[in-house]
Amino acid sequence: MPSPSALPFPVDATVGEKSPTPPTLAALAAMIGRAFDFVIGAATMISVLAVISGVPVLNLLSLGYLLEASGRVARSGRFRDGWVGLAGFTRLGKVLLAGWIALIPARLIHRFWCDAELIAPDSANSATLRVLLVVVVLLTALHLFGAVIRGGKWRHFLWPAPWRFFRWLGSEFSWKASLQSFLGALQRLHPLHFLRLGALGFAGAALWLAVPVLILMTASGFANPGISLLLSLLGSLCLAVSALHLPLLQTRFALTGRFDEFFTPLAARLDLGRAPVASWLALTTTLLFALPPYLLKVELTPSEVAWLPNVIFVLFLFPARLLLGWALSRSQRRKSAPGRISRWVAQLAALPVVATYVLVVWISQYLSWHGTLGLIEQHAFLVPSLLLGH
Repeated sequence: MPSPSALPFPVDATVGEKSPTPPTLAALAAMIGRAFDFVIGAATMISVLAVISGVPVLNLLSLGYLLEASGRVARSGRFRDGWVGLAGFTRLGKVLLAGWIALIPARLIHRFWCDAELIAPDSANSATLRVLLVVVVLLTALHLFGAVIRGGKWRHFLWPAPWRFFRWLGSEFSWKASLQSFLGALQRLHPLHFLRLGALGFAGAALWLAVPVLILMTASGFANPGISLLLSLLGSLCLAVSALHLPLLQTRFALTGRFDEFFTPLAARLDLGRAPVASWLALTTTLLFALPPYLLKVELTPSEVAWLPNVIFVLFLFPARLLLGWALSRSQRRKSAPGRISRWVAQLAALPVVATYVLVVWISQYLSWHGTLGLIEQHAFLVPSLLLGH
């Protein structure tokens, strides 16, 4: 054996063991920064989807985003691909957070002015605070606008550059370039693609849900309890069939973009059999995560917190859409024909989940503020909000 000095590397008592190198402060700071960016981006994304979910027509954009997320995961099999436009949401969230911080002085002065008006209306102190409030609001607005124009990064909000901003205002092409940059950023978001995806996804789901929902709504109007019971059973059975097939059918549509995917229930059953565990998990998550928001329909939501149900809907539906895309990806990558036993086991395991979903939906018509009309609010498949409002 050669001597230790002849070896090209030093020999010690821990040969073959790699001592872990502690992360440097720069690496730790970068890791914390990435985690912070992710939290800001995720919170902004959920907030934006929740806001547009409550606006007619724009709520189709929210559904289109969820379908696009599941479609991208279905193509790649990676959950991180489902966070569509996360970098843009992160930047928007930072701008909103920085703006909220920058407005703290204006909010404090406004509070002092309100107190002065209560104690001594139209006094000299009240007038001074009112003028000061106007000046601070104008300066803050100019600062925020200048920071956004300069790039909207943290340093732009923390370090004002008034002279650079005024030079920008005096330049010839400043407004034209900014408008073109804004329109380019808006175009890169592909709003028409999300709108089309959401509209077609809504229409396909509505076709599957129209018959069972109409039967259930009709059953509640019969005075004869026997006929009402039979119609309720028929409508529940039809709704169970729709709930079993529709999640994977919507995901297949998001993957291919073809509307005729909604008319291929056999393909959905084959997907369930190719990846039984993944498909069962995705189906279970989709249906069971859609149940807690039904509790918010028991009473009319106060106008002060009318946005809260939409946030809860998005929080529950987004991970379900990602799981559906992941399950479809696993199924698509398995080219071998599924065994009949595995397919039947997966479908039998899904029956209790589907039955639970149908039971809660059926009971909701007697607990919902809107009564039987609440049956049309199938937020697991339609837009992630209350169609009838709050």
